Amino acid sequence: MTSDQSHNDAVNQQAAEQTGQRQVRLRIDEREMRTSYTNAYRTNTTAEEVIIDFGMNLMTPAQQGGQEGQGQSQGEILFKANDRIVMNYYTAKRLAMTMSQIVRQYEQRFGELKLNVNERAKQGG
Repeated sequence: MTSDQSHNDAVNQQAAEQTGQRQVRLRIDEREMRTSYTNAYRTNTTAEEVIIDFGMNLMTPAQQGGQEGQGQSQGEILFKANDRIVMNYYTAKRLAMTMSQIVRQYEQRFGELKLNVNERAKQGG
């Protein structure tokens, strides 16, 4: 069984579970779709929904001088939120399962993704 075939089987199974039907035709309208890049996110929840804000972590350089006697002050990370997605918990669970599968497949092909930046820096030389 190819990965495309197993993916299609999984999609058909998910459709059957969600609709109670065997096959569902899905049409996708991409005419108003936009593409955004994110390197950070923030989550929040209510009793009925999951809220995810996507955006960019931007480093702000340290200010020279600072207050008297303190020398150079620390840099700062600014989270610039660009997009908010609000979804119910069923959709959030399906998204979490899909993202988990995508990352697992990537790591099987290319190796483990190290989340600790210090570990990545050591690997790079």
